[in-house]
Amino acid sequence: MAADTSDRFVKGQTALVVPVPEADPVVRGWRERYDPAARAGVPAHVTVLFPFLHASLVDDRTCAALDEIFGRHPSFDVRFEECGRFPGVLYLAPVPETPFRRLTEAVVDRWPETPPYGGKYDPHPHLTIAQGQDDTVLDEVEAGLRPGLPLSARVPTVDLVVHSGTEWQHRASFALR
Repeated sequence: MAADTSDRFVKGQTALVVPVPEADPVVRGWRERYDPAARAGVPAHVTVLFPFLHASLVDDRTCAALDEIFGRHPSFDVRFEECGRFPGVLYLAPVPETPFRRLTEAVVDRWPETPPYGGKYDPHPHLTIAQGQDDTVLDEVEAGLRPGLPLSARVPTVDLVVHSGTEWQHRASFALR
């Protein structure tokens, strides 16, 4: 989720994310300290689409459409070998990133009114570790992460998460084929 929006999450916002629990042993402590999304209940993940539809618009038909969309995409393996940066943000870069881009494109093709990051940024698949920090802190976090890399993970699902007004909560999972 975008670095400059994490302090502005609002009740009813939704996101589609790929959870990466295999990363937790390496990233959890850093994320809890330096990623507001982690403190708000978002697990280690790669964002497919944020924001998605408001929770009031997500019904059984929406979930069935998501299930159908994601069911057309194969599950895949991913590696996180190195860090990358946006201004004030440190992240792990997934390899390959193309499957994540295809998931995003498929959802946006169905719901063009939901451009990634509200149209502010081009989507760039990543697993955020720290945000809103200066380069000195990001350098420290990156040095602390390096011994735990590379990480490998399997991507079998995409999760729908909803902001309750105070935290992000899991609402549904959609299997990849």
